[in-house]
Amino acid sequence: MTQVSIVYDLVRWEEKALMKAAQDRGLTVRMIDSSDIVMDLNGKVPEEFGDVTLQRSVSYYRGLHITAYLEYLGHPVVNDLNSTLISGNKMLSSLAFVKNRVPTPHTVVALSTEKAMEAFSGILGGRAVIKPVTGSWGRMVALLRDRDAAEAVLEDREHMYPLYSVSYLQEFVEKPGRDIRVFVAGDRALAAIYRYGGDQWRTNTARGGRAEKCPIDSELEDVAVRAARAVGPGVYGVDVMESKDGYLVHEINGTTEFKNTVAQTGVDIPGAIVDYALSVIK
Repeated sequence: MTQVSIVYDLVRWEEKALMKAAQDRGLTVRMIDSSDIVMDLNGKVPEEFGDVTLQRSVSYYRGLHITAYLEYLGHPVVNDLNSTLISGNKMLSSLAFVKNRVPTPHTVVALSTEKAMEAFSGILGGRAVIKPVTGSWGRMVALLRDRDAAEAVLEDREHMYPLYSVSYLQEFVEKPGRDIRVFVAGDRALAAIYRYGGDQWRTNTARGGRAEKCPIDSELEDVAVRAARAVGPGVYGVDVMESKDGYLVHEINGTTEFKNTVAQTGVDIPGAIVDYALSVIK
């Protein structure tokens, strides 16, 4: 009997739904707490990981290292190492979008406050959104409305964890008080929701945003699937903005939540993810 393992560091609604979807398909399921894993780099993959692993660690770095361990020893993981590396780093994602001509906001990365300020005032025209290169749920994201705000935020970040000194600056895009999250598995756009802002400009449902079903037209499907292909094979939440020039992909997420999307659309996303994992084995 085929066995699927689900690696987690927090059991959310999503992990429970994935376990049930696998069981409904007659699969053996093993839930593995990432904190219990010992990676013997000179050994073999333990039998508990089964035939394929769904990587569901909330921690980017835990997920990345566990995926590397399993993949290098020949065990299939969804998402794979390269896809996990790129989707978990906003700069790498942006580079993948630009290289593959996926429409995306103008983005600049600088490694000093001085050069970041030059880019903010020059290339980005004095208004931008600053984000950490790794992170989720809208944390450590700020709208820099003017030069004073930019200087204050950038100077503070210089004294934080070294990763925050990497200034990832993205043009501020006027949008209709919402963005769109599209769930993609392989080459299929499964479902989409509008996310309306929990505050004036951020739309993360983790910050109080509201979800609503979004119809997937051919243009939206095309841009979301192309964004996923640019990063690599896998399962993603693709974040898209509606701009005056059309759809823009501003982020992509590898280990994403989908509870609100299932509730709003009725689409069996956990079942589709399990089916995709089985296709990887084949």
